[in-house]
Amino acid sequence: MTQIVDFSAFGKNDIRGIYGKEVTEELFYYTGKGFVKYICEKTGLEPWDIWISVSRDARLHSEALANVLIKGIVHSGANALNLGLVPTPLGYYSEFISFPDDICSNGKIYGALIVTASHNPPEYNGLKLTFNKSSLNEQEIKAVKEYTIQEMNGNLTAIRHGESHNFNIVPKYSDFISSTFEGTGKGIKVVTDCANGTAGVVATKLYSDIGCEVIELFSEPDGNFPNHHPNPSDLSTLDAIKAKVVETGADLGIAFDGDSDRLGVIDSEGNPLTGDKLLYIYARDILKDLVIRGEKPVIVSEVKCSQVLYDEISRLGGKAIMTKTGHGYIKSQIKSDNAILAGEMSGHMFFKDRYYGFDDAIYAGCRIIEIVAKNKAQNPNFKISDLLIPFNKIYTSDEVRYKCKNELKKAVLEKITQIIKENKNIFSELIKDVVTIDGLRIIFSDGFALIRQSNTEPVFTLRFEARTKEKALHYKNVMISLLDECIKKLSDSEEK
Repeated sequence: MTQIVDFSAFGKNDIRGIYGKEVTEELFYYTGKGFVKYICEKTGLEPWDIWISVSRDARLHSEALANVLIKGIVHSGANALNLGLVPTPLGYYSEFISFPDDICSNGKIYGALIVTASHNPPEYNGLKLTFNKSSLNEQEIKAVKEYTIQEMNGNLTAIRHGESHNFNIVPKYSDFISSTFEGTGKGIKVVTDCANGTAGVVATKLYSDIGCEVIELFSEPDGNFPNHHPNPSDLSTLDAIKAKVVETGADLGIAFDGDSDRLGVIDSEGNPLTGDKLLYIYARDILKDLVIRGEKPVIVSEVKCSQVLYDEISRLGGKAIMTKTGHGYIKSQIKSDNAILAGEMSGHMFFKDRYYGFDDAIYAGCRIIEIVAKNKAQNPNFKISDLLIPFNKIYTSDEVRYKCKNELKKAVLEKITQIIKENKNIFSELIKDVVTIDGLRIIFSDGFALIRQSNTEPVFTLRFEARTKEKALHYKNVMISLLDECIKKLSDSEEK
């Protein structure tokens, strides 16, 4: 292996980049070694006492990257359990179960490495990392990066190599989930779109096993993603499933992203649900039972979600917490506030109610099937839209992506903050509050205007909500005018 390694792929929540450029076999080999050292430092264990699971998505280069990860682990003296091509949640699941002694000598997985670039285009790849049943946060990923650099510079191989075993975790996972939801799907017709990602390995058979009539789309894993981009939060990818739901008279459709930790849900009329609406349906179902017992469950979501979600959770007896956008931030908030449920607009859903708390789109699919089945048993004419009446009183815009150079974003946001502070009526509506946990969520009596910096791209993401479409459009026009003005002034000053 060469010693020319680019470490720019290490990000806030994971490792991600273009294969052959930022993401290479060399990087993953040393990352495997660095991860072993990280676990040794955290646990005080010797490498040969440590087992790490390695799994991968359907991308064309994922198998090669998984193989060198395993090589790095084994060359460090630790042991690897190769789970093969499976959904990301099955990698997470491997930390919560025990294994036979002949497969994993101490029966326990200390960390999981999952080769995936989720919904990114085919040329991308990456790595998700977990330790002690939690995804690594930004600081922890930085620590792994430092250990990886040390391993590359030292370039030492342990005298005692570790072991590597293969294990098919799919039956163990499927048996657990199907026993939890046995018979739940009886009488429910569901269309699945696995987007040629990893969900086809598990989801369609599992939903059939719990009683559903399943109509499949694009279940065969194919890293070329020949039918559409594997991203259910991109509405342009949902045309096929929307049409199939309507054509077959299905009760719902469930679309997955490339590694099956996010889902999109389509109602029986072919309408896709935004992430906040889906989270509200889950929250409503969970709160109904827990509040009666005198509990006040915590539910976490992010700044892009509708105010209706937060207001309804509070009205129903829960405690609603708003946090930054990004599944890493959501996971940290779940932990710190002991939340029972969380979700974000992109379709990551986290259940600690009857589950382990990680984002699993296949499990989340079972929960929405269960909710539809319960309601349909009471009312044969039930539709998912019957649960979303509180959202009918407001209009929420689609997400607006406004291009801005990364180096200008901070200054632009500071300038807009100053303008708003000096002119509380700039939106022709009195500003009641400004939430600053992630950009600016400007609160009005009838809605909000949101501007936040994208963590990964040179854009601002904007969203607007009001009682009428016209009012939301007004908020949007004011915000875009402010952005145009601020960027022009800052760009002109840069040129001088």
